[in-house]
Amino acid sequence: MKFVKIHGIGNDYIFINGFEEKLVEKTLPDLARKMSKRHFGIGSDGIILILPSKKADFKMRIFNADGSEAEMCGNGIRGFAKYVHEKGLTDKKEITVETLAGIIKPTILKDKVKVDMGEPILDAAKIPTTEKGQLVDFPLEVDNKCYHITTVSMGNPHAVVFVESFNFDVADVGSAIENHPLFPKKTNVEFIEIINDKELGMQVWERGSGVTLACGTGACAAAVASVLNKKSGRRVTVHLIGGDLDIEWNEKDNHVYMTGPAEIVFEGEWKG
Repeated sequence: MKFVKIHGIGNDYIFINGFEEKLVEKTLPDLARKMSKRHFGIGSDGIILILPSKKADFKMRIFNADGSEAEMCGNGIRGFAKYVHEKGLTDKKEITVETLAGIIKPTILKDKVKVDMGEPILDAAKIPTTEKGQLVDFPLEVDNKCYHITTVSMGNPHAVVFVESFNFDVADVGSAIENHPLFPKKTNVEFIEIINDKELGMQVWERGSGVTLACGTGACAAAVASVLNKKSGRRVTVHLIGGDLDIEWNEKDNHVYMTGPAEIVFEGEWKG
């Protein structure tokens, strides 16, 4: 099986061309677990499948490193656009991609990819959580500590926590919030440090993958949460461990736009 390794500011995925490779549905979770192991496999935050679609130009499926299937991935969709464009699957600069989060529209720019991520979902029941309404600065008790979270869905669930600094164990707190009963389908967790009204620092715990260097949907959720909490403007640069993303929550159409790089790292064949 041929594959291509692509990362978006350190959030790395193994891309498999479903137009050419034979994929067996029941084996996909185990395939993701095996390929994603960093010492015994290729190493990644998960695998992404490029597939035909009846609704859009292409279909994208994402399996996390633990074998669970994800609705969307912001860094992954940029890598997806990079793959189909550079591999000659399309000559369009703007494409439509079917995902479990709906139709996503990436646009190839000179050295980056801009993605229309659609409208954020703020209804707590739809994120989903066990609460109703909007959860903005919502007190959540975890391990006898209270964290104030803002919940946002970008097609996948996010809990955004504003912090003064990152002098705590992101893995411990992130894992505890991910698995809190408030989130029936678990959640991604973003820890945000406000630098100024145009810049955010971010560290992330990704549902199904753990601590990662970046999360595109998480950066979008963080920007939305920052506006809701009156901590930033609608256009921000989000500084992640792996690099920067430019995020805009457009006031006219209510869509969130994400712009950032995607780089092909290497290509190979999987013998496993």
